[in-house]
Amino acid sequence: MKFLRNLILSFVFAGAMSLTTSANAACKVHLGDFDWDSANIHTAIAGYILEKGYGCEVESTKGSTTPIMAALFDQQIDIVTEVWRDNLVQLIEDNLAKGTIIELGVNTPSSTQGFYVDKPTADKYNLKHVDDMKSADIAKLFADPEAPGKGRMTSCISGWTCYTINLVKHKVYGLDEFYTNFDPGSGGALDAAIAGAFKKGKPVFSYYWTPTGLMGKVDLVKLEEPKYDQACWDEMTKVVEDIKANGPDVYKDTCACEYVNMSLTKAASTKFASKKSNKPILDFIRAYSIPTPDVNKSLAFYMDESGGDMEETAKHFLSNTGMWKAWVPADVAEKVVASL
Repeated sequence: MKFLRNLILSFVFAGAMSLTTSANAACKVHLGDFDWDSANIHTAIAGYILEKGYGCEVESTKGSTTPIMAALFDQQIDIVTEVWRDNLVQLIEDNLAKGTIIELGVNTPSSTQGFYVDKPTADKYNLKHVDDMKSADIAKLFADPEAPGKGRMTSCISGWTCYTINLVKHKVYGLDEFYTNFDPGSGGALDAAIAGAFKKGKPVFSYYWTPTGLMGKVDLVKLEEPKYDQACWDEMTKVVEDIKANGPDVYKDTCACEYVNMSLTKAASTKFASKKSNKPILDFIRAYSIPTPDVNKSLAFYMDESGGDMEETAKHFLSNTGMWKAWVPADVAEKVVASL
């Protein structure tokens, strides 16, 4: 497993992007980023402040959840600014106990995840609960062209922990008899599948989450699931982690429940955190927090007005809100403002 982990990391770091501020940077920070937009926005905003305000050399590595978090635990990445902690609770707790990471507080105070159906279809067929989806006739509405006789639920990317969570949920809820847990390949492809179906007036059955810019553009109904229960979630998480490590054949009967409405958090490697010279950076990241509505606004700007440019999105946020000035000393804020 260690060889496999190192092999994965070698592939991830081969595609790393480095941003160098100067040959004599005041500090060096390696940020871990993920393959979805909200994480990219936080990395872009934090990276811009670190570069322009603190004079740091900033390197950013983007990838799926598993390799990026493994790199953080392995001290190869310094900071991650958006951690979906409750999806990774066992890994986080294990690594806190090992002393490989420290947590740096809440980033986005509220986020949701779940299974969604487009409102026109939900209203027409009275689809309110995951149990309402367990019908061959309903499954035909979401036919999977690659799996004759089954419907398709567009799920997470296989490198995201939620893909395996959804796989387990399908089995527990009995959805696997009727639907595939389809991996769209990327966060962009997931968005495109939903947006494309709405444009064509076709039914949508998909995993999705907030904060996102897309949620403000489409009308999705979240299906009810068994209410969140901590003990159930902990039991299910053990099965999820076993499957991630050893493959789907090790699945064991378990319970399942809805995703909790969670706060997204931040974390740093202990190697980075232990250096006294990095304290100003850690203080900044601890203070960094953006309310969900403001994240959604930035996501909408990125999608509609930035031309797909994350740096422009970061600059727009910094130019149009003053909340970030409370995260940093006045002299750092002045340098950032001067660069905009």
